[in-house]
Amino acid sequence: MTQPTLIGREPGRRPDLLDTALALAADGIPPLPLRAGKAPFGNCPQCAGNACGGRPNMKSAGPCRCPGVCHAWAAATTDPAVLTSPAWTAAWRRAVCVAYHPGAAGLTVVDLDDAAAVEWACTALPATRVVKTTRGEHWIYRGAMTSHNAVRPGVDIKSTMAYARYLGPGVGTMTDLPDAVRALIVKAPSPARPASPAVRVPAGARNGECRHRTPAYLERGIAMAEQRIMKARSAIHTTVYRTFLAVLSVHGRCGCLTDAHVTRLFTAAQAKGESPRHCAEAWANARTRLGL
Repeated sequence: MTQPTLIGREPGRRPDLLDTALALAADGIPPLPLRAGKAPFGNCPQCAGNACGGRPNMKSAGPCRCPGVCHAWAAATTDPAVLTSPAWTAAWRRAVCVAYHPGAAGLTVVDLDDAAAVEWACTALPATRVVKTTRGEHWIYRGAMTSHNAVRPGVDIKSTMAYARYLGPGVGTMTDLPDAVRALIVKAPSPARPASPAVRVPAGARNGECRHRTPAYLERGIAMAEQRIMKARSAIHTTVYRTFLAVLSVHGRCGCLTDAHVTRLFTAAQAKGESPRHCAEAWANARTRLGL
């Protein structure tokens, strides 16, 4: 292709970053640029507050058609026409490194943040492809799962709805995502503690039937929760936690909630500025509060 070469000759651009991104895209791994601070580019004014509908989980406002690098990990793409477009070219000029969306490529990155975490992984996890980082290592497995931070000291899971920095191809043979990694996100039973004011959680309906499984009922509940989060103008952390608590108080025991529902709630919270870590912590705290 000649287009990337021509763009690479433009003054001020970092050709190595775009070249890397195009190579990743050719391998089916959706990249995105990161700005100073190794953070995603912020949303443009048209996408602020998720008014555009968001990517890829569209809201009632409709699908996002913004040509820019908006919506963090959700902006990652394998389309070379987008990666080399004028809107993205401006971002590449300012970018400091390349990231990618592991989950969209069917991958999971176990981010080991220090020597102690690496030592633990060497004894607890099966060998796979390893990429050196500034302070530790990325262990990359074939297979996607939900992303969670701080699953143990110095260990984060980056897969769906998350991004990881691209630091090279790494060494070793990539293996399938093991149960040992999936088990890291399973919350251990909470220890007994003094009784606190009860929060009522509806029990499942009789005969195995649950009225919450009615599509319209459940969809309305999730949509109302999304709207509550998106309409918050202050105390975002509190609003997100209370909304998660309300959803779990109704649907937490009956088995109605799916990963897709949780993803929608996390997406709404992140559109309001919550980090994946804060979302995970709020969800875990709400589950603990309800004894789930």
